[in-house]
Amino acid sequence: MFNNLSEKLDKALHSLKGHGKINEVNVAETLKEVRRALLDADVNFKIAKQFTNSVKEKAMGQDVLTTLNPGQLMVKIVKDELTELMGGDTVGISLGGSPTVILMSGLQGSGKTTFSGKLANYLKNKKTKQVLLVGCDVYRPAAINQLQVVGEQIGVEVYAEVGNQNPVEISQNAIKHAKANGKNVVIIDTAGRLAVDEEMMTEISNIHKAVNPNETLFVVDSMTGQDAVNTAKAFNDVLNFDGVVLTKLDGDTRGGAALSIKSVVDKPIKFIGTGEKMDAIDVFHPNRMADRILGMGDVVSLVERAQEQYDEAEARKLQKKIAKNQFGFDDFLNQIQQIKKMGSMKDLVGMIPGAGKALKDVDIDDDAFKGIEAIIFSMTPEERSKPSVINASRKKRIAKGSGTSVQEVNQLMKQFDQMSKMMKMMQGGGGKRMMQMMRGMR
Repeated sequence: MFNNLSEKLDKALHSLKGHGKINEVNVAETLKEVRRALLDADVNFKIAKQFTNSVKEKAMGQDVLTTLNPGQLMVKIVKDELTELMGGDTVGISLGGSPTVILMSGLQGSGKTTFSGKLANYLKNKKTKQVLLVGCDVYRPAAINQLQVVGEQIGVEVYAEVGNQNPVEISQNAIKHAKANGKNVVIIDTAGRLAVDEEMMTEISNIHKAVNPNETLFVVDSMTGQDAVNTAKAFNDVLNFDGVVLTKLDGDTRGGAALSIKSVVDKPIKFIGTGEKMDAIDVFHPNRMADRILGMGDVVSLVERAQEQYDEAEARKLQKKIAKNQFGFDDFLNQIQQIKKMGSMKDLVGMIPGAGKALKDVDIDDDAFKGIEAIIFSMTPEERSKPSVINASRKKRIAKGSGTSVQEVNQLMKQFDQMSKMMKMMQGGGGKRMMQMMRGMR
């Protein structure tokens, strides 16, 4: 996420770090590199210039030339300005109305239909809402079918009218259906186009007037950079939408859309999509994103994701098993599943301060656990619960069944043994303290 921008900003600010005193020329040179980094990230030239002018003004105003640690102060100022550029405060979604109506808009290929499903899943699981998805893309043959597949995957009803080519009627009928069937959130997935055109704008404007949505969200493919910002402006002129959704932030994103869009349309970024899975959705926090861009990680989001997967009852069971020396491969497998639910490995690593920079050239594979899972699945129930029974002949069978080597099985056994010993040691006092900390974070 924003790897190139992060690297270039780090280089630009590095020259100021560690100096007890710097001059105005050095500050100007640094900000020139910062501006170049923003332009390379496809940020609008005027916005990049305004940004660096604001940083310079604040730096000079805080006596950056004479401060004991000007490098750190400059990083803080840049971070604060990045936060402000991306919106400043976190803005949530409005869930008023009975039902709440959310209208999704955007160009074809922006990830609108998939994100509609992600948002439905988010509201269902985190806000305990009864959600209805509505298919109003009557032009793309597979659009409604795609929405139905997504709805089935997350357990959310999809409303569609086969043969009806009037999206205004469909959306109005869907709201009546929601009221009659106890649905308190309606998410309307509208048709996209390959480019902004009058017909598309008229259609979505008519839907907007007919349903009077509580929230109108504009979905942007973050990989399109400055083009996405221009499209957002065109949509906003017609719809006056409430917020922006940035999708595909897990790809090779330069960052231009995230950094420019608030300045151009004066609307907050509300959500980001960080992967293909239905739970790969995050509320957008400008300050946390600024931290990540500057290589400071995002520990708060990492802890929040861990808390979501933390089950206190399961933790107590696990603690008892460890105390009785009954920790087995099934328990180990369960821990792996919890980690995987937290998100992609690359995304998680990026949340650890300094880790993103240290591992920028390392290919972090989301399938890293597949080999371990294959080995465990090739074990018998007895072997999983009592790893001590696994001898040389059993290892050969497990290796053959999992498509791995005996050396890989031995390596996993060794790692498992080391982890079991460490967890056993923690039971003496460290484990209790860790449990107390986890409870305190909830």
